Amino acid sequence: MSQQRKQEEPIRPDIADPELNPELFEHHKFVVDKGQEIMRIDKFLMNRLPNISRTKLQEAAKKGYVKADGVVIKSNYKAKPNEVITLSYPYPVRETELVAENIPLDFVYEDDYLAVINKPMGMVVHPGYGNFDGTLANALLYHFDNLPKRDDFEGRPGIVHRLDKNTTGLMVVAKTEKALVELSKQFFDKTTERKYWALVWGDVEEEEGRVEGHIGRSIKNRKLMSVFEDGEFGKEAVTNYKVLKRFGYTTLVQCQLETGRTHQIRAHMKHIGHTLFNDFDYGGEVVLKGTTFTKYKQFVHNCFKLLPRQALHAKTLGFTHPYTGEFMQFTSELPDDMQQVLDKWEGYAKNSIDFQ
Repeated sequence: MSQQRKQEEPIRPDIADPELNPELFEHHKFVVDKGQEIMRIDKFLMNRLPNISRTKLQEAAKKGYVKADGVVIKSNYKAKPNEVITLSYPYPVRETELVAENIPLDFVYEDDYLAVINKPMGMVVHPGYGNFDGTLANALLYHFDNLPKRDDFEGRPGIVHRLDKNTTGLMVVAKTEKALVELSKQFFDKTTERKYWALVWGDVEEEEGRVEGHIGRSIKNRKLMSVFEDGEFGKEAVTNYKVLKRFGYTTLVQCQLETGRTHQIRAHMKHIGHTLFNDFDYGGEVVLKGTTFTKYKQFVHNCFKLLPRQALHAKTLGFTHPYTGEFMQFTSELPDDMQQVLDKWEGYAKNSIDFQ
């Protein structure tokens, strides 16, 4: 332990004494990057654990739950390159309680090595804060035995990639270790094919376009993502889009991902002024385009009721089979809620005097 740390962070006797401090279970462990600038530990952890507030992290540090290279530190401690930062709690990681649940799944394809499912609205992919059951991971444990796990997905069985809770559509699940490793590598190498259909606010000007902008956690709201054009923050993200249908005040677009960042399509489309329809998190749940007529506003709110989520569906998924080497492509139908809203917008655009 360095003299600098002794001066910065004296260890409280009640924390240092194991008889006064309960057994702690490690929940998170990070190695500070070589090029990481020196920053407060609470800020460092917020960047890596976006669902935890600064207040909660400060409380954890106060109770002795945060350590750097095994030494208890306070919330004003400055994280330094190559240090090992751990966050522990006096209870086991909830993942140990992950149980199999008999939740029906819509299987599009299955063999001995992998499965492709059509994820419904409202299903969380794996347990997390506030969602410890009813997830895809719980369902997979029921349907399959001995699923492999990825360390960077916190041990969630068979999970190769994610979809947001209220985004519907295609996902691939690995049933063997080899399938998990090779499919994960395809996503990392950007060799998979992923096409989404999204209904966005506004009349998209170009028939086709490309959105480039690093995506990272919003400074104002850690649950949301922001686009940083200068590349100083966030990770590289690229979305290609093309117009499928125009409805005047909204547009149906196809978005093809080159990268797979959290909320990528939602953040990128908002960034170019075309927030997803009824995307509550990103401000799409209000009338952003159109007239001030009461009848029009009622029409939009009726659409919101039919589609109580962001209008985003993972329609096409393509990848190389990890055992046969065959490129496989799957396409799914739009769910009823999104199809009904598209039909309504098509009828409105066709019959409204606004577009005559």
